[in-house]
Amino acid sequence: MQTNLSFQTAALALLSLLTACGGHKEAGYSNEPQPYPVLTLKTSETTLYMDYPATVRGQQNIEIRPKVDGYVAGILVDEGATVKKGQLLFKINAPQYEQEVLTAQAAIKSAEAAVNTARMQVRKVTPLVKKEIVSNYELEAAELALQAREAELAQAKASLQNARVNLGYTTIYSPADGVIGTLPYKIGSLVAPASAQPLTVLADIANVHVYFSFTEKQLLDLAGTDANIPLDAKLKQLPPVQLVLANGNEYTEKGKVETTGGLINNGTGAISMRAVFPNKAGLIRSGSSATIRIVQPVSNALIVPAKAIYELQGKKFVYTIDSAGAAHSREITVSDRSSGDVYIVSNGLQAGDKIVADGIGSLKEGTKIKPVASAAPVAAAGPAKTAVDPGLKSGTTAAQ
Repeated sequence: MQTNLSFQTAALALLSLLTACGGHKEAGYSNEPQPYPVLTLKTSETTLYMDYPATVRGQQNIEIRPKVDGYVAGILVDEGATVKKGQLLFKINAPQYEQEVLTAQAAIKSAEAAVNTARMQVRKVTPLVKKEIVSNYELEAAELALQAREAELAQAKASLQNARVNLGYTTIYSPADGVIGTLPYKIGSLVAPASAQPLTVLADIANVHVYFSFTEKQLLDLAGTDANIPLDAKLKQLPPVQLVLANGNEYTEKGKVETTGGLINNGTGAISMRAVFPNKAGLIRSGSSATIRIVQPVSNALIVPAKAIYELQGKKFVYTIDSAGAAHSREITVSDRSSGDVYIVSNGLQAGDKIVADGIGSLKEGTKIKPVASAAPVAAAGPAKTAVDPGLKSGTTAAQ
């Protein structure tokens, strides 16, 4: 009787196990291939653009400093005002220079009287020498005395000119067209040539210089291998560049890369570049931040979404799908000018290849999937992200 009970208990346990297994299948634990979006690669025309953090400087920033000691007597402009070359900006109260002019004028009159006296002496002695009443020595002495008095007169005139120049420094005019900066001194402030701050800084912004940086590799790629063509000539062949303002809007005028720096930053491997932009409307001000955007058209580009790529040990891979629907890992190489959303594949894939476009985290080598056609990614790569060179943050910025 006990044997029959044990057999019944074992049978019930086996039945429960089989039921549980059947329940798992009904709950969805099947070995059927799962659907994945699959993209069939095609070549297309696209445009890449690279963004480089940049800073803006006026065509020239001129420090307006006093050349004489004195008190600020008048400020004829306001901060941010647009001025023309030759416009009166400041007046400095320095009465000592007016006194120097008066003293120099008096010295000239005294020197002129001395010259006239010496000339009279020469005219007096000349006929006496001819009549041999006095020796020729007397005439030579009179002529030398006249030359000395004439030299004193010339020196007095030079002193007057110098006094007038110093007096002229008490009125300060704009040396160029531009925009007035801050005015740290007020009326009554004592100023001098050695003052810590200038009276103001005049920014000539008819054209603005925009500074950004290339990496050493980018510079070498730009220079190429033809040593017969100078770098300046290659810069002139570059297409116009765009300027993205701080609010994200593109500046309407195009710019031109003009020159490169002479040194590469040892810490970052970056070299300073300069582009110039016209600024007739004065919209861009010196010291503002912006972004340089370099546009490059690309033909026959293979565009792959970033979600289709995974990295392993510094290399990039995608999953390709064969005719049987099995996924296979394949290493690829992407362009340096690829953005964070899509990549331009330079090696490892070709038109007609099929790749898994998303959800690759759950795939393994040889996994069979159910392909679902996926739309091609947007054929516009950019902007690429670039890093700022900490050593150039205060003025020039560096792009990686």
